[in-house]
Amino acid sequence: MALGLALGVVVVESGGTTTKLGIAPAAASATPAAASATATAGSATATATQNASTNADCELIVPARPLTAAGLATPYQLTGPGGQDPAASGCTQANPNLRAFVQATILDPATGRLWVYEPLVITAGTNPAVAPVRPRLPKDAVVNLMFGFNGNNLELAGTNGGTGTSGGTLAGANGGTLAGAKCVNGLGASLFGRVAYCNSVPFYAAASRAIQAGRLRIPKTGRSPLTGQPCPTTRSFQLVDQDPSGGVTTRYLLTASGQTAQDSAANTALLPGAGAIEGGPTSSDNTLLDRFILPALGCRAFTVPDLSNAGRPGTSQTLDELSAAAGQRAPIALVPENDPMTTVDGQANRPKTNLYRLGVGQPLVTGVSDEPFGDSRAGGQQADTPANFCAEMLNVQTAFIAADTERFSARPSPAPATGSNLFTFLAARLSASFTNLGCQAFGLHNTVSVTRNARGEAVAAAFSLVPQAPTQPQAPAQPPGQGIQATPTPSTIIPTTVPSPWLPWTPWGDYGDPGY
Repeated sequence: MALGLALGVVVVESGGTTTKLGIAPAAASATPAAASATATAGSATATATQNASTNADCELIVPARPLTAAGLATPYQLTGPGGQDPAASGCTQANPNLRAFVQATILDPATGRLWVYEPLVITAGTNPAVAPVRPRLPKDAVVNLMFGFNGNNLELAGTNGGTGTSGGTLAGANGGTLAGAKCVNGLGASLFGRVAYCNSVPFYAAASRAIQAGRLRIPKTGRSPLTGQPCPTTRSFQLVDQDPSGGVTTRYLLTASGQTAQDSAANTALLPGAGAIEGGPTSSDNTLLDRFILPALGCRAFTVPDLSNAGRPGTSQTLDELSAAAGQRAPIALVPENDPMTTVDGQANRPKTNLYRLGVGQPLVTGVSDEPFGDSRAGGQQADTPANFCAEMLNVQTAFIAADTERFSARPSPAPATGSNLFTFLAARLSASFTNLGCQAFGLHNTVSVTRNARGEAVAAAFSLVPQAPTQPQAPAQPPGQGIQATPTPSTIIPTTVPSPWLPWTPWGDYGDPGY
């Protein structure tokens, strides 16, 4: 492994019963109960209540022409699976467990200038608390859309002849809307889960050309003035979890009546009783990085003008990926094939992993299971396998959290129900990622133990700093007749569901290389 450490164990604020913390994979499927069409009014009400409390999947209605200025300013509508009533399914923006968020990053290919914009999501059947701002886009602007969700599975659907506003028709999905915007929700019927994207490959290809021409310059990530170490990125093993490079940094305003508005200084003044909502750091690596870890280290996130907030500095998931592609050095953490959001029926699936990577501008998985990038320009990196991803995550991140124990312990928790402060939150998150990635199958051991209080919050952590290497390159195959086999991997590197103009973009600028 890249990190050499002295052998030992670090125990912080230990006491009580030390236990391993387990968190279910974020992309696990949930099957809500369905109300019978012939049920009585009383039983239908009871079923709706049950759905609202147990359902974890929602549908997001994408407005027509979502990559245009008019489309960006048209609210998205959150509703239940298959258009089910929002209240019956619990799919409302007032429900913190099922909120959805959209984020746009805009590139002017002629100048290399970047902007961000946060399209608004409303609960279907409601109106915005304040109408969204219509952005002014440069000629030939290239727009990338990223989606985040606090539940399990978010499925995109297009409008069916409606306007895409609360008065639009929700029946059915207009595939033309999604295809026209090059939207990707997963591989066929196998959804990514909490994330989706539109127009990512053309965006990253345009960004790569602008970088090569010297029109687009990505700021250096720099070093922490507090530690002297390089500032982390979304592709740093100091940060990654079971599903890296996932989650937008969008924030909305929510009123007491359940209406939403874009989070801006103007809207805050207009809606004095509204509170800010965002994708939680348990569902957004980018929120965790930009709003918690970087500030704790004295580092700065990559920002550009936010067109939904009068041009004030704004962050985005895509900006974070551009920054990581330009600044992250080996070992580079790329979306692994054992990421729960890229598996099919619990099995590794390379085409789906590649589709996910295309959405965040990462090089594709190539070669056989134990082969790295397959490109010597990657520096011979060995981290691009499930086994090595697990080992690097454990070795690098355990040392990182332990080294900054005091600093992170003084910072508030991104999710108090998970950890009492930033330190215990990160420890619990790393421990859960070990389990959810199946790292034990590679002969690795969990480096983290957490102590929880009576409410289940992590309040202390113990670390092992013994470096590990996987004893087997890939997870053992299931015995015959057990489990559901993954979709066969096609021989081509580029997934067959990706149109030929969609060539992958890499940090080395080889988006046009047919070898990738």
